[in-house]
Amino acid sequence: MKSEAESARPAVILFSGGIDSATVACVAQKQGFALHGLTFRYGQRHEREVEAARSLARAMGFSSHQVLEIDLGAFGGSALTDRALAVPKGRDEARIACGPIPETYVPARNTIFLAFALGFAEVLGAEDAFIGVNALDYSGYPDCRPEYLRAFEAMAKLATRAGVEGRRPLRVHAPLIDKTKAQIIRWGIDLGVDHSSTWSCYDPTPGGRPCGACDSCILRKKGFREAGAADPTPYAT
Repeated sequence: MKSEAESARPAVILFSGGIDSATVACVAQKQGFALHGLTFRYGQRHEREVEAARSLARAMGFSSHQVLEIDLGAFGGSALTDRALAVPKGRDEARIACGPIPETYVPARNTIFLAFALGFAEVLGAEDAFIGVNALDYSGYPDCRPEYLRAFEAMAKLATRAGVEGRRPLRVHAPLIDKTKAQIIRWGIDLGVDHSSTWSCYDPTPGGRPCGACDSCILRKKGFREAGAADPTPYAT
């Protein structure tokens, strides 16, 4: 007789170790999915998010978790992968929400990550993938929008054996897509997410502390403040 874990439906999750992906993982597990995590070392400035992802995946009982090496730094074009570009610091919340796409945008990152998820799902026989994007409290990245995800699903239907053979193609779940950061944090609290183990900062200090001033740290602070919850993050500023 199969155990509960063995009988659960497999799903791939793009897992960064941040608040959003940790919340999505809890949501997926509540829905009965056995999670196979993909985390990417893609040339980002630091290892802290990879370390957070590894620790959380173990603690949350993922069925498998892989850290894949891809070098988006070879192209540059983003402050997260190109040391010649400075990570924006100290921007006000209104500018983050309404300003131009910032230099922290990594060209085609979610498309590349989802392509790996699509290939892994085919091997697993999985019909579902989870991603922690949202289109409200974010930095204006074009690959975090609902229309982008639907377009990727349409592409997956054309590009996979399941789609060609008329079986159910990959469905991309983005349960946070229409939620604010505060709503995500409150949902995570209800689900038991260990926020102290998550990582958000783009540019930590040499001592490994979150900078407190990059867009991601500012949005994290805003989320906890608006959620009325204590932020466990030891910011440098």
